[in-house]
Amino acid sequence: MKKSRIVAGLVAGLVVVGLSFPMANLMSSGRRVASVSGDATFTAVSGVLQAKCADCHAREVAKMPFYARLPLARDVIGKDQARAEHWWRMTAAKLEGAQPFDGADLGHLEVALAGGNMPPARYVALHWDSRLTEAERNLLLGWIRGRRAATPEAQQMAERHRGEAVQPVAMPTNVDDKKRLLGERLYHEVRLSGDDTVSCATCHALNKGGTDQLVTSRGIRGQMGPINAPTTLNAAYNVLQFWDGRAKDLKEQAGGPVENPKEMGAAFPDVVAKLQRDEVYVRDFETVFPGRGISEDTITEAIAEYERTLVTPGTPFDRYLAGDDAAIDDKAKAGAALFVSTGCAACHEGPAVGGSSFQRLGIAGDYFADRGNVGDADLGRYAVTHDERDRHSFKVPTLRNLAVTFPYFHDGSVKTIEDGVVKMAKYQRGRTLTDSEVAELAAFLRALTGTYAGTPVTEQRSP
Repeated sequence: MKKSRIVAGLVAGLVVVGLSFPMANLMSSGRRVASVSGDATFTAVSGVLQAKCADCHAREVAKMPFYARLPLARDVIGKDQARAEHWWRMTAAKLEGAQPFDGADLGHLEVALAGGNMPPARYVALHWDSRLTEAERNLLLGWIRGRRAATPEAQQMAERHRGEAVQPVAMPTNVDDKKRLLGERLYHEVRLSGDDTVSCATCHALNKGGTDQLVTSRGIRGQMGPINAPTTLNAAYNVLQFWDGRAKDLKEQAGGPVENPKEMGAAFPDVVAKLQRDEVYVRDFETVFPGRGISEDTITEAIAEYERTLVTPGTPFDRYLAGDDAAIDDKAKAGAALFVSTGCAACHEGPAVGGSSFQRLGIAGDYFADRGNVGDADLGRYAVTHDERDRHSFKVPTLRNLAVTFPYFHDGSVKTIEDGVVKMAKYQRGRTLTDSEVAELAAFLRALTGTYAGTPVTEQRSP
């Protein structure tokens, strides 16, 4: 009798302890933010995201129970939060509506909703009210599609495709043609380099898809750089410039290579002096920039205006999105559907099919351990922010014109689209694709090759 009471007491104690953890979550403390957008739908969306997603994906507004401060729990929870933020990171400013959720935010959320595995089971076990209801799921999905359908690019799409993750590109408006033409000349001007041998077009040639098709780029005096040259085509859609996002816009990016000792190896005062000895440049700068003349500021501003126009519409897939079902074949259509269902569109979304976010390379597998020889070029966004969460994170590249922008990845290690598809599935999605799936995805990606100035990208010529 005594023994049974002891056992019963132990069982009761375990039940109490077991229940105390979920109950503690109902009384957790932390910060929540209020929507300032004035949009009732967004206010409701923000409420759901904060209640069901923020504890893992937005540490600054997480509400943690008392036991989260205990050493063992703190370590476990911290690792879970870090892993979650590698997939998708929210901020208080976005949840407040002070900053918009970008296309990649929408993509990551949509993939999680489609998978039906968020929040994770072990989180739900301790947070009984965290499972999404059908109404909440529909609210979030409707908000995502509504946000996409309201973009200018979506207006080029057939009604049935509006709200989808991948959109057509749109030509820029309010272009200053005089500035653009001057920028085009400067883009191909070797006098921007220290020894008059290298121009922007050396590493970003239009007849090579806005790249140099080298593993890493060759600069002044034949020096090889540490990283693969990203394309300048559709770069206007990038949230920031360079793989690590160290340039805030095209203008700032245009100035970086000029003074990089391994790239163009010049100094702007010397470049300005050379151009000022050219009467035609002196005249044209005065025409385009009255009273400002030739300077680092006007040089980079003109190049940026030209690069803003390096947009490549008219892809077969864009025509398909516009309603032409015959624009792509069945294999490419299957690849497009697979691109969404496997979660590729979480990062590669929007008009550029990428470019709007940074993502850690190797979420589902350790890419760098497998590849080896990790160096400074592999630090990614961390080199700029020094935030450990950004280590090995890179700007998600555009997938437009992929057929001519080889080799791929920041290290130029991938030679073919098919190999890139296999590696992305392995290291980002934790999936092994069949041969037919690889072929379908590759067919879709090849259907993203467009035109520039009315000529197919594959037929561009050097000036």
